[in-house]
Amino acid sequence: MRAVQLSHPFYQCSNPKCALRIPAGRAAQTGQLTCPRCKSPLLPVPTAQEVQTTLSQSSHSTTPSLHLEALLDNIRSTFNVGAMFRTADGAGLRHLYLSGLTPLPGNPRISKTALGAEFAVPWEYAPNGLQLAQSLKAEGKILWALETTPAACSLFEIQSIPSHQALVLVVGNEVSGIDPQILELCDQTLFIPMVGYKRSLNVAVAFGIAAYHLTFLTQAHLTEPPIRSKIQPR
Repeated sequence: MRAVQLSHPFYQCSNPKCALRIPAGRAAQTGQLTCPRCKSPLLPVPTAQEVQTTLSQSSHSTTPSLHLEALLDNIRSTFNVGAMFRTADGAGLRHLYLSGLTPLPGNPRISKTALGAEFAVPWEYAPNGLQLAQSLKAEGKILWALETTPAACSLFEIQSIPSHQALVLVVGNEVSGIDPQILELCDQTLFIPMVGYKRSLNVAVAFGIAAYHLTFLTQAHLTEPPIRSKIQPR
């Protein structure tokens, strides 16, 4: 059997139940890029040098003036989480907070869509999303929820954005949405207008639209003081 020439020092099994991580030399001995244990495809693990090179190549890009972070609470799909990491990296988010059942980097399914972005974006995990949100509020950060509610404001009709405070974009579970108690803590609730049959977008798609709009579109025009909640008391 002829050994395969591999360009990465380590490879990891794409099957999350296996997740075998092996050196390139051992992977080459199999004669093909499949896991020697479960036969699932092997994925290359980005090297530190590759991540640093990517960051260096993008260093000439405009650094967003808006300090934007995000809280991903109880996101169930690993592919959505990976896509959000990649979006967060592209939009210049400063930090990601993961909570509840949200899958964590290290899962090969996240790597399939993040493509190394999980190594570039700082993140931390907390099991209780509500306690995490309370902690972020106590630090003086502004929380904006991305959720469709009767009192929500259209993302594209924002009148002002925080210019001197960290803004945390909050997204929730694909089916259940944002935890109601976390939603109550948010200073503003935003929705993305829909004109078709469906009333909502995939959470990773919606996150991408909101992150890029807040980062690159609104900051060029909106420089007012921090906005206060538009949610009406019930």
